[in-house]
Amino acid sequence: MIVKRRYGLTILIKETLPSLTVLALWDFIVVILFQTYHQEWMEQPSLPISLMGSALALFLGIRNNAAYSRWWEGRTLWGSITNNCRSFGREVASLLNGRPDLAKAMAAYPYLLKAALSNTDTGTEVDTLLSAEMKKRVFSCGNRPNALLYEIGLEVRKEVDLYKIDGAVHGTIDRILSDLANAQGGLERIQKTPLPVQYSVLPNIVTHLFCVMLPLSAVQTLGWITPLGSSIIGLLFQMLDRSGRDLQEPFNDTVHALPMLTMARTIERDLLQPIGLIPHDMVHPHQGVQP
Repeated sequence: MIVKRRYGLTILIKETLPSLTVLALWDFIVVILFQTYHQEWMEQPSLPISLMGSALALFLGIRNNAAYSRWWEGRTLWGSITNNCRSFGREVASLLNGRPDLAKAMAAYPYLLKAALSNTDTGTEVDTLLSAEMKKRVFSCGNRPNALLYEIGLEVRKEVDLYKIDGAVHGTIDRILSDLANAQGGLERIQKTPLPVQYSVLPNIVTHLFCVMLPLSAVQTLGWITPLGSSIIGLLFQMLDRSGRDLQEPFNDTVHALPMLTMARTIERDLLQPIGLIPHDMVHPHQGVQP
């Protein structure tokens, strides 16, 4: 996700630079053929392309709104996970006699969730947070984040039975684990339910078609400056299409994706620092993520 706004436009332009190069090259070909060789077939009326541009802008707006809704729901659910992990750490420290192994296990949860949502490896972070026995049991399951919540719940139950902890306290901690499971279910729903094909494929095809046809209708009016005007307009539509395609898949590795690794590291830091454990290999430990 683009965090620093002043870098946002630079990143977007860098992403669309290949498309801009192709558009500019096509515009130059069109203007040279029209101005130098006077190709009459290029004298296309501007009204159809204007109507097409208006329809495309409306189409992209609807698709991007739907894509941003998916992205924002994912961010909201990750905020719930962040808050509940912090609450779990506080409950463990104050009600379950510390149990640093449980705090470390919960710190491993967002890393496992990130890996499951993005279909990537868990990395080395989990190795130092989970015991060998718990890691073996968790990694033997298909849904590793859910398996870890199950293991944490069993450990909490052992602590409750051992120290005869009040049932209301146990209910409070169990409710936190349930809220984490609910948030994970929401994220999995977003991951496994893509936008319909008319939202995910058609805008990209129509955008490219519009960019091809645009200089044909603009060259009669703009003449030699057609590459300037046509390329800029085409670039704007390309940027809208690209950002929408990225937002509709918020867990993929793009500049618009949710900063899941940053949020996982923030959760780890917030769980381990209060109990005196030094976080490992933290990136910018002074920075946090707003839930």
